[in-house]
Amino acid sequence: MSNSTEPTQAFFEACAGFGIELESGESPRLGRFVSLLMEANERTNLTAIREVDEVWIRHIFDALTLLPVLGNCEPDEPGRSLRVCDVGSGGGVPGLPLAIVRSDVEFTLLEATGRKVAFLEHVVEQMQLDNVRVVQGRAERLGAPTAPEDGLWLRDRFDCVTARALGRIAVASELCVPLARVGGVVALVKGQRADEELAEAKRALHMLHVAHAGTVDTPTGRIVVLEKLRSTPRLYPRRDGEPKRSPLGVGAKPAG
Repeated sequence: MSNSTEPTQAFFEACAGFGIELESGESPRLGRFVSLLMEANERTNLTAIREVDEVWIRHIFDALTLLPVLGNCEPDEPGRSLRVCDVGSGGGVPGLPLAIVRSDVEFTLLEATGRKVAFLEHVVEQMQLDNVRVVQGRAERLGAPTAPEDGLWLRDRFDCVTARALGRIAVASELCVPLARVGGVVALVKGQRADEELAEAKRALHMLHVAHAGTVDTPTGRIVVLEKLRSTPRLYPRRDGEPKRSPLGVGAKPAG
């Protein structure tokens, strides 16, 4: 496979239709990421999408639909770079395509699975993405209410937290909201059942002190934007795996 995969006409048309303008050199760099993803996917399962044409639309373009959300975010301190955390980065989407076109933004890619972390680190090294750091760990631990005696702590650090395919909104919000600063946003890439998931998560959002700031319709899905109004209660996030096993505010009332 070549060092860079050429973008498809459908990708360019989708970008134009959504108002995304790529600068000179960004398309080849996105193509380089596509090549690295496809090459790695032959050895380890990073994505079920194996056709290059689909990768350009369902991964690259889908990731770039978050650009307007990032464009509306601001750091809490003048002169500081915008800080974004992508939770459950997996094969690098949406974090890496966004980092390629927004080199002025500091990205943290959070992933728990070792083989996926190794791929993310490989891409960052090969593409010399100085604005990206890869962190191996679980959001439940790194977003805990108290700092660990040793290791990284990410609670309340980010202006924007993104996630795709992290579970229903009631689950993803408990994992992502603690990482955002007060006044920051969480952008969840969802499908056509976003409204249904929002209704289910209404109580969870209240418990986490966040509000639904809006939903952005895109050609590939829907982006649910949440605004963090106040500090996350110390009860959340719960222990490893518990948000997924027992979604917050859904069914029985959790202790506390």
